[in-house]
Amino acid sequence: MRQSNLFTKTNKKPPADEDSKNATLLRQAGFIHKEAAGVYSFLPLGKRVRDNIEEIIREEMDAVGGQELDLTALQDQNLWQQTDRWSDEAIDVWFKTALKNGTEMGLATTHEEPIPNMLTHHAESYRDFPVAVYQFQTKFRNELRAKAGIMRGREFLMKDLYSFSRTQKEHDDFYEKMKSAYKRIFARVGIGADTHYTYADGGSFSEFSHEFQTESEAGEDTIYLSTDDDLAVNEEVLSDDVLEKLNLDQDNLQETTAIEVGNIFPLGTKFSKPLGLTYTDKDGQDQPVIMGSYGIGVGRLMGAITEIKASEDNLLWPESVAPFEVHLLRLGDSEDVVAETRTVYKTLQGAGVSVLYDDRNASAGEKFADSDLYGLPFQVIVSEKTENKGKLEVTFRPNTEPAYLELSELIAKLANTQHE
Repeated sequence: MRQSNLFTKTNKKPPADEDSKNATLLRQAGFIHKEAAGVYSFLPLGKRVRDNIEEIIREEMDAVGGQELDLTALQDQNLWQQTDRWSDEAIDVWFKTALKNGTEMGLATTHEEPIPNMLTHHAESYRDFPVAVYQFQTKFRNELRAKAGIMRGREFLMKDLYSFSRTQKEHDDFYEKMKSAYKRIFARVGIGADTHYTYADGGSFSEFSHEFQTESEAGEDTIYLSTDDDLAVNEEVLSDDVLEKLNLDQDNLQETTAIEVGNIFPLGTKFSKPLGLTYTDKDGQDQPVIMGSYGIGVGRLMGAITEIKASEDNLLWPESVAPFEVHLLRLGDSEDVVAETRTVYKTLQGAGVSVLYDDRNASAGEKFADSDLYGLPFQVIVSEKTENKGKLEVTFRPNTEPAYLELSELIAKLANTQHE
């Protein structure tokens, strides 16, 4: 991508109407556009980041046997009435609309109802289970007050996976696989060391649900982190009884603020029974299917990465999710510098490296300011100074001191970091 052709431009000043670091920096850098409170469009650079996060999640969901599908956002109220979740008292963030004929429909906040209902048409024997299906889909939630930028919006992209098992043990085994898959996801996007498996309220589903909470001052949750192991308890369930059940010592718990970046729920038969999802066992008897639900807000995760990795003034992307690996800056417009930069650009592309090439006729100060704001992992500079030395000036963020590398050395270093 040549920066002169980039659809968006940076802003010299941050927006004044944001209360979160993630939305402030992402808007200033031209990664997202604010349509309304809690409603953001993802522009080319922002979409590339979100797509990279999505692909990491997809790879891990496929690895545990998940099958991807895509369900409708429009929801039939009759289906949700069967589980007593159509009313605003049951789900207080419904967006509802009416068809031309007056039929009321909802815009999905989640899909615990539609997927088991769909499965009743495709699975009936014990041979058809276990099964796990997932999707990436836009969800709608009528939040009273949208806040925290892209971490809590009224419209957002979510990965939701649903598991269907024959026995409790079968469910428990898959639940553990998903727990490990989530840990791999958060490690791959660069926040694994800050993210903790957390016991939370199971609501009407079970005694506990489980969250993945990432330590951050921008978080809305308070968790108590065990100093003995990587385990935490959400403040909402902290009690002597819970500590005893989990074999935790109150004196070894450290209070911290955190962002919920994922959750997993054991649903039991709460949805399968009212929706008639059963299987016929080997003896010809109908048995209820045991369900689990596993969610990650993709935009929310992108916002959390921003909150944790970025400085107050500039973004800083882990290589695994960055919109481009290299920001190539051409400083100067002499014939030799232009030719050398084009050679570097084409050679990097030929080596499979994604490059944002700042080919603009702009000052060095403007190019450096934009490069710092974008926060791409590698900044590579071609100028008369480097061209005369036959080497490139390379800065690998978050380092600030540059190194001087030949093009072949840079390609080798990029290849090594991709496999770390």
